[in-house]
Amino acid sequence: PFAHADTHSVFTRITKDFHERCLYTEVEGIGHIVMSSVFEAVELAPPNVIFNLGARCRADPAPNKADLGIGAYRGNDGKPWKLPVVAKAERLVLEDAARNYQYLPILGMKEFRELAVELILGVDSPALSAGRAGGVQSLSGTGALRLGGEFLHTFHPSNEIYLPNPTWGNHQGVFAAAGLAVKQYRYFHRETLGLDFEGLKADLEGAPDGSIVLLHACAHNPTGVDPTTEQWVEIAALLKRKRHFPFFDCAYQGFASGDLSKDAAAVRAFVAEGLELFVAQSFAKNFGLYNQRVGCLTVVCASGDAKDRVLSQLEGLARAMYSNPPENGAKIVATTLTDAALTAEWHGNLRVMSQRITDMRKLLHGELVKVGAPGNWDHIVNQIGMFSFTGLTPEQVDEMVNTHSVYMLRNGRISMAGVNTGNAAHIAASIKNVLTK
Repeated sequence: PFAHADTHSVFTRITKDFHERCLYTEVEGIGHIVMSSVFEAVELAPPNVIFNLGARCRADPAPNKADLGIGAYRGNDGKPWKLPVVAKAERLVLEDAARNYQYLPILGMKEFRELAVELILGVDSPALSAGRAGGVQSLSGTGALRLGGEFLHTFHPSNEIYLPNPTWGNHQGVFAAAGLAVKQYRYFHRETLGLDFEGLKADLEGAPDGSIVLLHACAHNPTGVDPTTEQWVEIAALLKRKRHFPFFDCAYQGFASGDLSKDAAAVRAFVAEGLELFVAQSFAKNFGLYNQRVGCLTVVCASGDAKDRVLSQLEGLARAMYSNPPENGAKIVATTLTDAALTAEWHGNLRVMSQRITDMRKLLHGELVKVGAPGNWDHIVNQIGMFSFTGLTPEQVDEMVNTHSVYMLRNGRISMAGVNTGNAAHIAASIKNVLTK
C-alpha cells in the first residue's frame, strides 16, 4: 500500500477526531502512529520535601554534612538503631511454629488492638472498665489518621477539622483527601518560640460548636512545644464546653519523655473529662518499626453500644480501603507487650532514645552559646521530643543547606536525632554564620 509513498516519511489520512489524538513519527520510512495518553494533562508532582532532602544529603560529598530532616531516630554514629528488644521479639515471632500467613481480621489482630488501647488509655482507664473504648489496627499513625478522617467525613455532623499552625506537613493532605475542610488554629508564637496559648484558646473558642480539633498528644511536630499539664486541663474544658471533637495524633508515646504514662497524660485527662475522642497511634518511633507500618486508631465513645457501632463502620471503611492490615510488625509489638521481661527491656530502650535526644539538645545549646550565635537559644532545651524549631527563616535555611551542607526543612525544623557529638559544633557554627552574614 506504500508503493507510491515518500520513503522518508509516510502520512496517512484518517478522520479528524483520530488525527487530533495521534502523533506521527518517522520510523525507517514507515509511518508510526503513537497514541497520546489519556493522562496527557496530568502534571508532574513535586518530590516529597522530606525524602528528597534526605536523598540530596546522601548524594552530597561534603565530609561534614548533617541530615536533620527526616523524623527517624539515629544513634550517635548517625545510623539507624534497631531496638535490642525488637530483635528478641522478632526472633520469637520467626520461631513460632504455629504461625501462618492467613488474613488477619479486618479490624486487625485482636491481641495487638487491646494492648494498644490499654497502652494509650492506661490499664485503669474508666473508658476501658466501662467497655467504651476499642481500636482498629491501622497502617501506622498516618493510616489511623486517614481512617479516622474518612469516618468523621461520613458520620460526624461537622465537616471541618482544625489543625494547629504549624503542624506535621502531612496532616493537611491526609484530611483533605478524606474530604474534610481543613482550618487552622494558632499554636506557635514565633517571637517567644513557645506556645501561643491565648491565641490557641481564642481560635478554638471562635470555631463553630461541634468542630473537629486535631491535637498532638505529646512532642508536637514540628515545634517540640507542648502545653503544660494545667494548660491541657483548660483545653479539655474548652473543648467539652464547645462540644468539639478531639482527634489526638500520638506518634511519640514513650519516645518523648521516656515515660509512657507521662506522654499519654493529655489523652487520659480528656477521657477523665468524659470526652469522646479518637487517637491515632504510631509504633514507628517508639519501637523503631518505621517500615512495618504498625498503628492503631483508638476510639473512646460515650457508651459501649456507640463504640460497637463506630467500630462496625470503621471495619467497613477499612475493608474498602485496604481490606486487611499486615501482621508482622503488630506481632512484634504484641509479643513484646505480653512478656514482662521484654516489656521492661522496651521501657529501657525508650529511655535510651529519649535520653540521647535530651543530651543532644543540651549539647547543641551549649555549642550555640560557645560560638556566640546571636539570640537566646533556651528554646532548644525547653522543647521536647524529636524536633526543634530553630527560628531560622527559609532563606537562612537555604544557606544552611547549600553552603554548609546542614540539611533541614525550610520552616526551620530540625530533627534532634540527627545531631551527634561529631556534628553539633559544625551545626552551631553554621547557624551563627547564616545569622551574622
